[in-house]
Amino acid sequence: MSKRATVYFDPDLHKALRMRAASTERSISDLVNDAVRQALSEDQEDLAAFDERIAEPTITYQAVLDDLKAHGKI
Repeated sequence: MSKRATVYFDPDLHKALRMRAASTERSISDLVNDAVRQALSEDQEDLAAFDERIAEPTITYQAVLDDLKAHGKI
């Protein structure tokens, strides 16, 4: 069962979306749903990557700059 929502698009984005829907014979809703699914999937992948790297040591921006300077790179 689908839920209804009101979404406001920039006019140029809406035009491009309408054209894409027409050229692919899909609805705007289908295109938007796919785009949201993809964005959420990417977020899930990013969060999994963060979890995998949780034990890695952190380094500050200042330490990176100091290291670059010490090695003559800046």
